[in-house]
Amino acid sequence: MPANLNPQYHAAEESFKQAKDDRERMKALREMLALIPKHKGTEKLQADIKRKMSQVRDDQESGRSKGPKRFSYHVVKEGAGQIPVCGPPNAGKTALVNTLAKSNFEVAEYFFTTRIFQPAMMPYEDIQVQLIDLPPLSTEHMENWVPSLLKNGDGLLLVFDFSSDDILDEIESSLGILKNHKIAIEENYIGADDDRFVYLKTIVVGNKMDLPQAKNNFSIVKELYEQRFRILTVSAKDGAGIENLKEEIVSLLNIVRIYSKRPGYDPEYDNPFILPRGKTLVDFAQAVHQDFAKNLQYARVWGKNKFDGQRITKDYLLEDKDVIELHV
Repeated sequence: MPANLNPQYHAAEESFKQAKDDRERMKALREMLALIPKHKGTEKLQADIKRKMSQVRDDQESGRSKGPKRFSYHVVKEGAGQIPVCGPPNAGKTALVNTLAKSNFEVAEYFFTTRIFQPAMMPYEDIQVQLIDLPPLSTEHMENWVPSLLKNGDGLLLVFDFSSDDILDEIESSLGILKNHKIAIEENYIGADDDRFVYLKTIVVGNKMDLPQAKNNFSIVKELYEQRFRILTVSAKDGAGIENLKEEIVSLLNIVRIYSKRPGYDPEYDNPFILPRGKTLVDFAQAVHQDFAKNLQYARVWGKNKFDGQRITKDYLLEDKDVIELHV
């Protein structure tokens, strides 16, 4: 019986081959095992995957794990994108991440509760976005590895306590810290001759809107800053504004979700391919498997404002939630 391996399986297999350490190898092997069709024709292949998983697990437990052994301040990107979450002390960053990602990180009323990065996955429809809860931005004490994690992100949530009496000072202090570390959150802030800065698409989040003084402070902040950057208000405590913030985070990533469809089969809606907006059919074929882009004969698409199964060319511009059937 033929294996009939789908494109997502081949992509996971390629990830396994390119993995740099045992953590990445195990992640790819788990994806391969989840994606492989379960029938008699794949029994040997399933057994081989399980054998490799056991070997990686044994290496990890015995200390023979391949890859770096010291603690790393780099967070491997997962999901549809990576968004660091930062701000001054006691802004409610961890509580916000817990609400967005349904995580359970420690929250306390004292400053500097968070001392190390804490990744969490935020679900949104059929994808997940990686949020990273970070120690606070502070002129008194700030972990020296925080700026590098910020610069590696695909965007930024800059969170403030809008009920604070010192909200304007906290905003200016945070902007100053980011500037000193060559991070800009305003697209037109950097001079054309200064390539030392990293620009991060940013949402400024006014948290704790359930508390007194927050609405009045928001009016002041809006008047002073709304021309400079995007401002959204939420309450991590009662959930106000959370769903809108999720939508804006995904919009900030500027991505499209593409569903693969094998000829003669239903679309695979449970595992979309994530690509930057502006990519073409050839880019999607490359994402499925590197040989597909070279050997692509034609493709068909299903989606909004399209004829079902209409034939498309290699320069077709991908749209969110397209269903694409590759013919190679």
